[in-house]
Amino acid sequence: MKDKIQLKALGKINLGLDVLRRREDGYHEVKMIMQTVGLCDDLVISRTKTPGIQVKTNLYYLPVNENNLVCKAAKLLMDEFQIGGGLSIRLHKRIPVAAGMAGGSSDGAAVLWGLNQMYGLGLSRRDLMERGVRLGADVPYCILRGTALAEGIGEKLSVLPPMPKCILLIAKPGISVSTRFVYENLHANDLRPEQHPDVDVMIEALRARDLRALSASMGNVLETVTEPAHPVIGRIKRSMEESGALGAMMSGSGPTVFGIFDSRAKAQQAMRRLKAEKLAKQLFLTTPYNVRRT
Repeated sequence: MKDKIQLKALGKINLGLDVLRRREDGYHEVKMIMQTVGLCDDLVISRTKTPGIQVKTNLYYLPVNENNLVCKAAKLLMDEFQIGGGLSIRLHKRIPVAAGMAGGSSDGAAVLWGLNQMYGLGLSRRDLMERGVRLGADVPYCILRGTALAEGIGEKLSVLPPMPKCILLIAKPGISVSTRFVYENLHANDLRPEQHPDVDVMIEALRARDLRALSASMGNVLETVTEPAHPVIGRIKRSMEESGALGAMMSGSGPTVFGIFDSRAKAQQAMRRLKAEKLAKQLFLTTPYNVRRT
């Protein structure tokens, strides 16, 4: 049993995102390619003698109660395994908040993983993923990590070949996007065939380790809602492409945009241009994070 553990919660982007239909129960059936990236939040979890879960974060506007997934994740395992004492969780956020990068889900996933290690609970990755889905649809993927196909309502995960090496430029404009608004205005059952990205073509590009083909075939059906509502997303994409990006696309329901570059120099040039144009409030350079599977 450990008294303290330090963790990195990694963000994600969507290389492909298609919504196949809206089901009668209100959920949407999706077909997505998820990719973990190096941009991360830092967590430090410490055992305390005082009962309860105390959360501290570097962002004043984040909740530090059960509205934060780190607290929910810790409570889930502490209740199930009747863990006594308390916890102190320090969360340093870097992943943009409410930005389509699964930052909150990744933080919750990291806490599940960390408590399993701290208390020697003996849970497998699959065990943790089964518990993670109770916290949110993206949490199981954030435990799995790497390159994966998500189907169903996002809970059916299949490992894909890793994304080829490249430089990723992440740009978050100074706006907020409601995921609920995006899905409610998607009208998935009325979309034209050409509005759906071809996720299978992207998978073939991954299998061929062809970065250019992958970049050229990327698509996110949610852009049909978010981009018209927030034109800055389209301007960021065009700026990246004009600076040499092989492809640029919105991640998730937005508003974060990422660009794929085959050289750090081009990515840095694109970053300088976006700064000069004042199109993005937050900018990060990172790389794909690929998992070595045994």
